[in-house]
Parts: sequence; C-alpha cells; structure tokens
Amino acid sequence: MGQDAFMEPFSSMVAVFQCKIYLLLLGACSGLKVTVPSHTIHGIRGQALYLPVHYGFHTPASDIQIIWLFERPHTMPKYLLGSVNKSVVPDLEYQHKFTMMPPNASLLINPLQFTDEGNYIVKVNIQGNGTLSASQKIQVTVDDPVKKPVVQTHPSSGAVEYVGNMTLTCQVEGGTRLIYQWLRNGRPVHTSSTYSFSPQNNTLHIAPVTKEDIGNYSCLVKNPVSEMESDIIMPIIYYGPYGLQVNSDKGLKVGEVFTVDLGEAILFDCSADSYPPNIYSWIQRADNITYVIKHGPHLEVASEEVAQKTTDYVCCAYNNITGRRDETRFTVIITSIGLEKLAQKGKSLSPLACITGISLFLIISMCLLFLWKKYQPHKVIKQKLEGRPETEYRKAQTFSGHEDALDDFGIYEFVAFPDASGVPRMPSRPVPASDGVSGQDLHSTIYEVIQHIPAQQQDHPE
Repeated sequence: MGQDAFMEPFSSMVAVFQCKIYLLLLGACSGLKVTVPSHTIHGIRGQALYLPVHYGFHTPASDIQIIWLFERPHTMPKYLLGSVNKSVVPDLEYQHKFTMMPPNASLLINPLQFTDEGNYIVKVNIQGNGTLSASQKIQVTVDDPVKKPVVQTHPSSGAVEYVGNMTLTCQVEGGTRLIYQWLRNGRPVHTSSTYSFSPQNNTLHIAPVTKEDIGNYSCLVKNPVSEMESDIIMPIIYYGPYGLQVNSDKGLKVGEVFTVDLGEAILFDCSADSYPPNIYSWIQRADNITYVIKHGPHLEVASEEVAQKTTDYVCCAYNNITGRRDETRFTVIITSIGLEKLAQKGKSLSPLACITGISLFLIISMCLLFLWKKYQPHKVIKQKLEGRPETEYRKAQTFSGHEDALDDFGIYEFVAFPDASGVPRMPSRPVPASDGVSGQDLHSTIYEVIQHIPAQQQDHPE
C-alpha cells in the first residue's frame, strides 16, 4: 500500500474535524447564532455567578443539544454538563455546582471559588434536516472585594518645609488584583519633581515638602469587582512665617505710617501665615534705644501717653519649629489737626489734582500764544489810530529831543495829518531816510518806526 493511500483516511478525518471546528466557532454555515452579553465576566468569591447565553435559528429542529465545557490555560477542556431537549446530564464531579434549565442555555455557578476562574465554552447543536452547531466562549475571573484602605504617614509628627521629607503608605487588609491611586483634594496625584511612587503605587513619597503640598490626601483602591477610598488625612507640614503685616482698628494708614489723633487709643494687630503659629514681639525705638515692650499679636498705644509725637515700632514674628523669623517696621504720628482735616488736605493735594491743574495751564497757554500770533498787536494799534478823532492828536505832548538820553527810550507815536490850509505838517525833527524808506514813512506804524531806530543810530553816532 502506498503512502498516499495510507494517509488518505487521516486527511479526511482532519478535514471533517476542521469543518466541525469552523462550525463550532463561527456557525456561519449553519444558520444558528449564539450570543453572550460579555466575553469577560468578573465574579466575587463565595457568591453565585450567572453566565447568560442566547441562541436562535430559523430551521425546523427535532432535538436541541447544549454542552458546557471548562478550560484553564494550558489544559484540555473539561465536560461540566449537557442537555438534550429538557434532559440534563451533569458530570458527577460537578453536579451540585453547576445548574442549567434547558432549553435555556445559560449557566449558574454557585458558589464561585478561585478554582472556577478560567474559560467557559458553550456549544449548541440543532438536529433537523442536518446538524447545526455554534458556540461562544466566556472568560470568568474571581476576586475578593476590596476592604477599606488606611493611610499612614511617616514621620507622623510632621516635616519642616524645604528640609524634611514625607512618605504616605496605603494599607489594605483584603482584596485581590488591587490597583492604587492617590488623590489630593479629590484630584489624582501625578509624578513630579517632588512626588514619586513605589512600583505598586501603594506608597507616595514627597521630597522635600513645601507649603504647597498641604492638602487633603486619600488613597483609592480598585479591583474588577469593587473599589474603596480611605479616610482623608492632612500631613503636618511646618512653614512660615509669610506675609507679615500690621493693621490697626483706628487711625489713618499711609504705607508704613499710622496717623493718630491726640487722646485716641489705637490697637495694632500683627499677623503672618505660619504653622505652628508665630511668637510675636513688639519693639519700640526711641532716642536711638531699642527695647521690647510687649509679647503677643496685639499692641495697644494710648496717644496721650506717648512722649514723642513720632515713634517707631517693630513687630517681630518667630516660628520656633522652622527657626525662621520676619519683622516689619512702622511709624506712629500723633497729631492734633484731626484725621478728617488731614485726609481732606491729602485729597486736595493728590497727585491726580496736580497733574490736572498743570495740564489745564499748558492748554490755556498754548491757546493764548496761538491767538497772539494770529492777531498781532501792531495791527490792532493801526486800527485804533485810524479811528481816533483829530482833537486827540492835538493834545499829544511835543518832545524837543534835547532831554536826557536815558529818557528817550520807549515807544513813540508819530501821527501825520494835513492842516486846514492844505499844507502838510512836518515833524519838528527831520528823520533821515534810510534804504527802502520813502516819505510815506510819516504814516508808518509804531512797529515800523521802532524797526528803523537802530539804523539811525549807526548813521548819527553823535
């Protein structure tokens, strides 16, 4: 017998087996469809687990067979139970653990144990004119629910800002396949320059701690069947002092100067952001002498008991855990003017008012300069001369020209007008004509006369 003849039966068996596997997995040629809501179902140990299965077909069927198989990784499938029509045939080993109600193909597992974790295969066969087959696979996981986690901090006494480090550890007493997540003020904490996590994410390291790390921390633990969050804790971080300032219940404050009415008592309050709270000291400076006058965050000053009208004070804040200190200086001025009048005076001399006044002055000056250039004075004088009557000119005083030379400087008014006889009136002192000046200069305006005086002085130096 040849080798081909020997292998032919085996080839036929392989082909039939491949066809059955194809029908089992896909059911494409059968017209039978088997469906499951999910291919992965998570169960809780000790509780019942239901595996729902639905199937349908459109051909006449005389018998319906349902088979359930169970397999673990790297093992052969095991028979659990089967049915033909409504008769159930369980495996004797599992007859009290698995339940099925045919023609319903769904399976109930009760109770569920860790050994029940694996793949469950359901196969449906329909017997009619032929055999139709289809199957589905469901993966089942088994877990214990998560118990409430507890967060512990180290060191529990706290850490100093920029000096110490802190570690937060999340501890869970029960649960399988745990996933840890850290929350700060309800938001996830991510890796940064100061935050780091352990490989399982159950430990959070903060190095170094700062004031910004203060907040409400919690640990959220999850697994496929449950999740629990720990109670909120706030790590102890020592910091400060920051933002030291002095305020008062009375008086007028301008920068670091407090103005107080004579006879009025004023209460000063010194505050700064710090943990633990600061130790405050009040220091007074007078006659180049510095001395501590009080301890505590409050200082009361009675103005009538102050010997000097101006006194300098210092508020000092000290954090005995961080070892840091800060101080702020301020001055108290005792006045009898009254704060209301002083405030009004300050308002009247405010920088905004000064700027507004200067701006208005410059605008008005520019307007006046523009008007002066547009309407020059000699034009206005000429118009006035042309409109004056003759009698006013006759009253004008006549100068001989022999008075003291120091009195000759000034503005002169020369007017030429005809006599009644028709003979033109000449000036008492002749004026030599210069270049470009004709006899019509007798009718010149004051501006033109002043313009020609320097030329006359050069021609007649005596």
